[in-house]
Amino acid sequence: MTKLIVGVDISKSTFDVFIPYENVSKKGHSKYSNDPKGFCLFTKSIPEHVHIVMEASGPYYMPLATYLHENGYALSVINPLSMRHFTRMRMHRSKTDKKDASYIAEYGLSEQSKLVLWKPQAKYIIELQQLEAVTDNLTRQCTKLKNMQESFTCSGVNDTYALSFIAEQITDIEQQIKELENYMVQLTEIHHENLFERVKSIPGLGKRNVMLLIVITNAFTKFENSKQLVAYVGLDPGTYTSGTSVHGSKRIKKMGMGRMRQLLYLAAMQAKRSNKSCKELYDRLIANGRKPKEAIIAVAHKLLRQAFAVGTSDNYYEEKCVGKLAN
Repeated sequence: MTKLIVGVDISKSTFDVFIPYENVSKKGHSKYSNDPKGFCLFTKSIPEHVHIVMEASGPYYMPLATYLHENGYALSVINPLSMRHFTRMRMHRSKTDKKDASYIAEYGLSEQSKLVLWKPQAKYIIELQQLEAVTDNLTRQCTKLKNMQESFTCSGVNDTYALSFIAEQITDIEQQIKELENYMVQLTEIHHENLFERVKSIPGLGKRNVMLLIVITNAFTKFENSKQLVAYVGLDPGTYTSGTSVHGSKRIKKMGMGRMRQLLYLAAMQAKRSNKSCKELYDRLIANGRKPKEAIIAVAHKLLRQAFAVGTSDNYYEEKCVGKLAN
């Protein structure tokens, strides 16, 4: 049975609603303020048995999504990339809040059987995500300062005061990053002590890798299989070919979390020495003529699959067991 689909497009201060059915008295477009008063007016204007579909628009969708969930409405929050692909496939060219709400409703109708009900994440998960965003920003700042430091040093004209100031800034930021990371690890261990220790037992994965994996997978419950996790992080390979004239090289699809990929790459550098199955994979690929960077990415891919195998079981890492599951 086809449900009444309601498309919602959210911005910072308002949200647009579109109901595409002809036999509904409240069909068409409406607009509300993105605050509790607007939430109340919106829910009063729609029937109880509807399926609301909205896009994950930064942090702006969270208050309305939480309100709808708490009041028992069926709600799905879709990835902006999925929505963008959907509108391009249908050659939609207009871009307004009203149009976007109608496109979201159209998406909900066409993908109704695949819609997943949304539920809010635990508060500590949101806290970890925000702390990671702060840490990532500090890491970027530190990288810029180190690049500037190297540039000044190589210029041959060394301003002692400038270099001293930059060095002091780098030290302060690195200390802040260390404190944040320690707190994030402690927070993860409090809520997932056993899971944290199990995944950390995989040779090559450090505390921060494990903490981030638990956060992005919602304690390894967000994905049905390791393939989905690999795709989410952006380590699944893709090939670009067309006919007989276009032959692109196979490379990873960088559509996932860049920071997570960077950390996994560093972990793979360690795993190719300390993790038996990862070392065997790396050595085999190098012997077959693959470039070192390609081999390292393959090791990172394997580490993710090992983490998923351990994270979705009740066992610690064992080479003979996890190696088979991760192949």
